Amino acid sequence: MSNINELTTENSTLCLIDHQPWVAFPINSISPEHLTNNVLAIAKTAKAMNVPTVLSTINGKSGPLKDPLFQGLSALWPDVEPIDRHNTNAWSDAAFVDAVKAKGRKKLVMAGLWTEVCLAQTVLSALKDGYQVYFIADASGGLSPESHERACQRMIQAGAIPMSWFAVAAEWTPDNTAPEYPAMYPIALQHGGGVQWAVEYILANLPGQQS
Repeated sequence: MSNINELTTENSTLCLIDHQPWVAFPINSISPEHLTNNVLAIAKTAKAMNVPTVLSTINGKSGPLKDPLFQGLSALWPDVEPIDRHNTNAWSDAAFVDAVKAKGRKKLVMAGLWTEVCLAQTVLSALKDGYQVYFIADASGGLSPESHERACQRMIQAGAIPMSWFAVAAEWTPDNTAPEYPAMYPIALQHGGGVQWAVEYILANLPGQQS
């Protein structure tokens, strides 16, 4: 597999690892607002574009207290039970690996908490098993900016490909004439920052929208 080949909705699987309130509480590499925004943005994009997604939690329901997925993620997949684990490396959990293999795709797009622990360990293990792994740096978070950056460097040195949520979304939606493309408009308007102005411009110039 070449890392030159772009991601498509047909060749990749999204893996969201441990986006949980208690796990996120000590994150210091990204603001809570930006983390939540970016995670929900890529999750909504995957759902809108029918990209298969694997959700996982760590001690989400098996510990003394429950620590579920972010509410926004649960709302997107209300009927999906996340794969709950006890170990930090999701790739060492048979149910997680089986779920990934069942999707039948060798390109994995991963984001998770914490960058330096659960995400990095999972990325490295998937690479060793022959998968091509992309990680979404701005939908992940570490205990400090330094710790997050060192973990990103570690994954890059091992062969993983760094991405942002918007870069992944753009590769998944290269053709703005595709029938599914309009599903991206509300996502960009809500989560895209300054991109929302471009979307407003596009919408204002669609047939039937001119005053």
